[in-house]
Amino acid sequence: MILKHLGRREWALFAASVAFIVLQVYLDLRIPEYMSQITFALENGTSTGVVLDCGVGMLACAFLSVVASLAAGYLIADVASSLSRKLRLKMLDQVQSFSPEDVDRFSVASLITRSTNDISQVQQFVGRALQVTVKSPIMAVWAILKISGSAWEWTVATAVAVVILTSVILLVIWRSMKYFKRIQVLKDAVNRETRESITGVRVVRAYNAEGFQTEKFDDASDALLQNNMSVLRIMFPMFTMTSVVTNFLTLSIYWIGAGLIMASGNEEEQMMLFANMIVFSSYAIQVLRAFVMMTEIIRGYPQASVSAKRIEEVIESEPRIKDGTKDGGGSPGEIEFRNVSFSYPGSSAKVLDDVSFKVAKGQTLAIIGPTGCGKSTVVKLMQRVYDVSSGQILVGGMDVREYRRDSLESRFSYVPQKSIIFTGTVRDNVNYGDTAPERDDRDVWRALEISQASEFVKELPGGLDATVSQQGKNLSGGQKQRLSIARGICRGAEICVLDDSFSALDFKTDKALRTALKKELHGSTIVMVAQRIGTIMDADVIVVLDGGRVAGIGTHRELMEGCELYRDIAVSQMTEGTV
Repeated sequence: MILKHLGRREWALFAASVAFIVLQVYLDLRIPEYMSQITFALENGTSTGVVLDCGVGMLACAFLSVVASLAAGYLIADVASSLSRKLRLKMLDQVQSFSPEDVDRFSVASLITRSTNDISQVQQFVGRALQVTVKSPIMAVWAILKISGSAWEWTVATAVAVVILTSVILLVIWRSMKYFKRIQVLKDAVNRETRESITGVRVVRAYNAEGFQTEKFDDASDALLQNNMSVLRIMFPMFTMTSVVTNFLTLSIYWIGAGLIMASGNEEEQMMLFANMIVFSSYAIQVLRAFVMMTEIIRGYPQASVSAKRIEEVIESEPRIKDGTKDGGGSPGEIEFRNVSFSYPGSSAKVLDDVSFKVAKGQTLAIIGPTGCGKSTVVKLMQRVYDVSSGQILVGGMDVREYRRDSLESRFSYVPQKSIIFTGTVRDNVNYGDTAPERDDRDVWRALEISQASEFVKELPGGLDATVSQQGKNLSGGQKQRLSIARGICRGAEICVLDDSFSALDFKTDKALRTALKKELHGSTIVMVAQRIGTIMDADVIVVLDGGRVAGIGTHRELMEGCELYRDIAVSQMTEGTV
């Protein structure tokens, strides 16, 4: 149940709101009593002073009822807002612990919808439901007790109205449930098409595919529209039935009352019946109002329940990769693969097959090979983005599966193939992560100098305070790549992973950066994935992969002599005189 995520503060606020709701119901039900007193006073020819006093009492009850209602609404809105905030934080924490396999299981579009639209649906429903589910039963029971001693004919009429209204509600909810269950899934589809069209807008325009993308979006949007129209068509009778039943109940009470009054021969009894009819009609409408309020909640329940289940699916989901319990081994910076084989989830094809190598602290490991040979997969496995199918990976002398996730991640700084730039300043992008408070601007400039980015950063307006737009749109590809490399250097982790991170650099910058890395990061282990021989030829250990298997291990010179694949790659990239 989604309410289990409420804390003590929220439950205390809810308890306070219940007190205000009880006060509000009491004040609302006092008003018909004043009406009864006015009726008796007029029938008995009492002076207008009684009518005035009762009128002032009614105004006071109405004003205080509004105040109590506002107070209860404010407190419950606070409860609903706090709940949505906690759900968003819990979803974010859970998603950050997900592996790519977990993300694929839900899809990025669905996770975005669940953390935005679904939580908003739950917030709006809880804000209404907490108040109504408390107020309606109290109002209904209290009003029924008030009219329990009246004529049984009126009670039957009220009961019939309630039964009819309840039957219509249940029928409508039963018929509409399947459509409500589809709404969020269809919103996922709209979100997915929108996201793809925006992120891929340059490709869409380059291929003149605007019409194709628009058609895909229209299909997804039209499916959502048709589903929503089906819901409205089914729900429509409930809107009109509420008004019809209320009006017919009022007419029934007056028609029955007229019959009872005419059947009575005593004038005093007739006056009593007339007064009771006025009061009963007020209380009967209050009873019906209680059920009408419940219809509002029942109407929103199907969609809110679907949203709540989708949120719980994420929060309660068990990550496929289980966290370890240890903080680390005793060999910082050391990496070893022992007969590692790996297949991606859902596939029987081996991406890596019996891969073994070892690199010591302070050494540079380079991984090269044809496209699709498993280079990036090696990096993902050592960081435990996936778990190996067989074999063992040791970082710092300990199996990566034994590490606590945060402890393992703290040993790495990572620069991906595609440069990730965050909205903010240059400083924020370079001095990034949990250890950022431990570093100052001198560390940032040092990282920028090593990554060959200091020159262009100094030319930016504001230097380190220069604003970087979303995804680094105001930077070139080479500038973004150098900022990403600077981020990895600035972290100062014992292992720096550069996953094909030099691809946008010219050869001169590439060489200068490698020279600076070797000179300045001599205490850190560097893992480089590259396509260019010139980028990795100075590495201490070069692993050549071919079809997921190790085709050769050694230095550049050793591989040129003993590994045909490596030699073919080198010859294809450079002239014989330079190798």
